[in-house]
Amino acid sequence: MYWWIALERERRLHNDPPIQYWNDLKSALIRRHIPTYYGRELMNKLQSLQQRDMSVEQYMQQMELLMMSACIREEEATTVARILSGLNLEIRDKVELLPYRDLNDLVQLYVRVKQQKMRKSYKKDSSHSSSLKKEFKREGKTFEKKKNFEQSKSLATETEKGKGKDTSHTSSRTSDIKCFKCLGRGHIATQCPTKKVMIMRGHDIYSSQDEAPTSSSNSEEEASEQEEGVESTFPYEGELLMIRRLLKNQPSGTLSQRENIFHTRCKVSNNARSLIVDSGSWCNCCSTRLVEKLSLTTSPHPKPYQLHWINEDGDLVVDQQVKVKLSIGNYEDGVLCDVVPMEACHILLGRPWQFDKKIMHNGLTNEITFTHKEKKFVLHPFSPQQVAEDQAQMKLKRDSEKRFQKKEEKREKKSL
Repeated sequence: MYWWIALERERRLHNDPPIQYWNDLKSALIRRHIPTYYGRELMNKLQSLQQRDMSVEQYMQQMELLMMSACIREEEATTVARILSGLNLEIRDKVELLPYRDLNDLVQLYVRVKQQKMRKSYKKDSSHSSSLKKEFKREGKTFEKKKNFEQSKSLATETEKGKGKDTSHTSSRTSDIKCFKCLGRGHIATQCPTKKVMIMRGHDIYSSQDEAPTSSSNSEEEASEQEEGVESTFPYEGELLMIRRLLKNQPSGTLSQRENIFHTRCKVSNNARSLIVDSGSWCNCCSTRLVEKLSLTTSPHPKPYQLHWINEDGDLVVDQQVKVKLSIGNYEDGVLCDVVPMEACHILLGRPWQFDKKIMHNGLTNEITFTHKEKKFVLHPFSPQQVAEDQAQMKLKRDSEKRFQKKEEKREKKSL
């Protein structure tokens, strides 16, 4: 903008008319921004342009760009001659032997010749590499034969020389030989007299030399040392109130926890209650059945929300909370839970409880470790067999309650 203001001022001083047409503005811009030697530089670049390491497409694009910048308009034959002069000799010699009509045909010939050259070079490289591999294998075999022959020859000469020398000299010479198996001296690894076998299983190392197992880190001792200050809590024994669906596929007597979520029992108001710890739940839940049976006092939920995945009847509005006092062994705590009509368990401890207790979950044993009131606890889960037994008991209770409800309904109908 400063340049344009200065240009207008200069034209007014010289009584020149203002710039109104594009050609006048273009010439003024050229005088301002393009030096006088720009055209000569373009011509020099165009005349000295060579293909060298560029591909045919890149070479053609570079030449077209220079010709457009220099505003060169020439006959097609002159352009073809200019292109041929800059090509590499190995491509130019082949293209000159082929017929072409115009510049486009010439470019297509360049591309085809370049592709043929690349295919030939690839075949040469592959054949050369295969021949090198064969020669290397042959040389390796001959080298091994020569090496074995030279080693046997040197050993024979050494034994012949050693027969005529003193025993003191032979002992000093053999003492320099080191065995890489037992780290001893005087023999090599193939002639090692100690046949020691090492067997490693987990953290335990067994040696056949002393036939006494040595453990680098005794897992049992460490476990006993770690468990001195840990309180192990097992499921609470008692009858359940929960009704839950009985699975058809009953597990065998296996104790594997691979396909088992954390099931246990807790004590609430001196009664056994079903408890599940699930990291997939974003809230702690308590069943409405437990609240009704024990007449627990609820409080309004500060942030009511809707649920759909627990009950199939539709969206549920969760607007009540209850604080449940539970105990598992010596672990006693009060957990704030949302009141939800669920049948999976009485109490479901989700992410809030796990976050507050900073639990550590063992994926193999399915045990949960946490600290409560400066004391370490380990919750042990039910086995799959115990879970199946609980489900069978709950099915019986569910059937008995259904029969009782039907009888009551019949009595009410008769009374009416």
